[in-house]
Amino acid sequence: MYIVKVKGIAKIPDYVQLRDEKFTLLAYFRVDRPDKSLEKLGLAEKQDYIMEMIKNLPFGQIAKLEI
Repeated sequence: MYIVKVKGIAKIPDYVQLRDEKFTLLAYFRVDRPDKSLEKLGLAEKQDYIMEMIKNLPFGQIAKLEI
């Protein structure tokens, strides 16, 4: 799975994309509201790990998420 952090502009907030190995979009959520999206993917128990990775990820870069 891959993470992409997207910088918002003006009134558009920052977003995160979670993509699978084929780069298909699995989830798209605001950085400050990951709960429902991660729960739908079955990753609620990994939320702290994922959010820590997102916090340290620069905008516009892709990082491989090992779960």
